[in-house]
Amino acid sequence: MTEAAPRGLTEAGLRRAVAELGRREPLFAGVVERHGMPPLWDRPPGFATLLHIMLEQQVSLASARAAFDRLRALADPLTAESLLGLADQQLRAAGFSRQKARYARAVASAVVDGSLDFAALPGLDDDGVDARLRAVTGIGPWTAAIYRLSALGRPDAWPTGDLAVAAGIADLWRLPAVPSAAEALGRAEAWRPWRAVAARLLWQQYLARPPRVRVAGGRPPRR
Repeated sequence: MTEAAPRGLTEAGLRRAVAELGRREPLFAGVVERHGMPPLWDRPPGFATLLHIMLEQQVSLASARAAFDRLRALADPLTAESLLGLADQQLRAAGFSRQKARYARAVASAVVDGSLDFAALPGLDDDGVDARLRAVTGIGPWTAAIYRLSALGRPDAWPTGDLAVAAGIADLWRLPAVPSAAEALGRAEAWRPWRAVAARLLWQQYLARPPRVRVAGGRPPRR
């Protein structure tokens, strides 16, 4: 019988899930043999982490980290209220595009008016978390899934559209092309209720690639 996934993933839970996936799919066991156990890639829950994830969309991790660090220097401590106190020019100078500055303000406003309550998210199921997050302008499926995976430790969060995950699938299964988001999602059905752990294994595989052959925009979440 397949083990039921817990609400929050721990190091011990990660190891059990990796072992289970390795039994189901020998290629996953090979990832661990070659590259070791994947990390949790966990982050503290809350406003700052969600902003950092939003910054990571469609840019390099280094660029997102630099913008996040500049933001924290401007707003210390970084809260919804302190972000709303910054001028648009300050956000642009920190490295926010016009669109991402608008999205950041939308998240901060939702926190201030109470429509986005980070303390309530752990008590919701995955669909409930997604619904709360995606009700805010600028938060799409990938951002919501990465927040569930890294900040809430949800073991079945699947980062639809993640290029590094897709590249890891192409590597392991020796596919002629990187699979589409829909193709990757279909393949991941076999990995329930541990799809977030499968994603970590695929990031582990991806990171073993030489940098020159990594796909543009492909990246695991910040550790």
